[in-house]
Amino acid sequence: ARLALPERPRRSPSAALWHPRPTPAAKAARADATDGGRGVEGGRTGRPRSRHQLHGALRPRRRTRLPALRGGGGRRPAFRAAFAGFDPDVVATYTDDDVERLLGDAGIIRHRGKIRATITNARATITLREEGGLVDFVWGFQPADTPRPADHSEVPTVSDESKALSKALRKRGFAFVGPTTMYALMEAVGIIDTHLVGSHRRGSSGVWPA
Repeated sequence: ARLALPERPRRSPSAALWHPRPTPAAKAARADATDGGRGVEGGRTGRPRSRHQLHGALRPRRRTRLPALRGGGGRRPAFRAAFAGFDPDVVATYTDDDVERLLGDAGIIRHRGKIRATITNARATITLREEGGLVDFVWGFQPADTPRPADHSEVPTVSDESKALSKALRKRGFAFVGPTTMYALMEAVGIIDTHLVGSHRRGSSGVWPA
């Protein structure tokens, strides 16, 4: 069974924990070299994703990717296939034989520690259901306000809330969930809005006003 999704507008945390997206500042640096940044503020990467994609371990940081594995966009289908569509109930059953199998999969990052962490995070995700589930748990760290950067240099990479979320997840058995990773997750799912003030993408998550 997938995680129950509360009726709340958001982007996909699941992607965030298994493979976090680059921060707006990082994306902006690349886009500025081509089309003046519109690819960052107006491209498809800034569009909200369906709530129904928020399953899995907040996929261990592909966002709950809970992260442990990272890869470029071209690798995401391979990650999805290797980790059973980011279904924590399946990944949690992986054994040492599965770890060895994944270490031979050229389509993903073959890092034993991160593969094991992904399995660990899937199991921790299931356990967390006793507290209401990973989605609600992560959203419980939403700050009272969101950053209001006027320039990409003003976009933060960590916050008190991301530090607290990191600590809370580690306490519950998650791995590879450092404060910077958790901040990227919070950006990805709309818990914070780091689009530049005045950008037409500002407020696009529906969580924060423009």
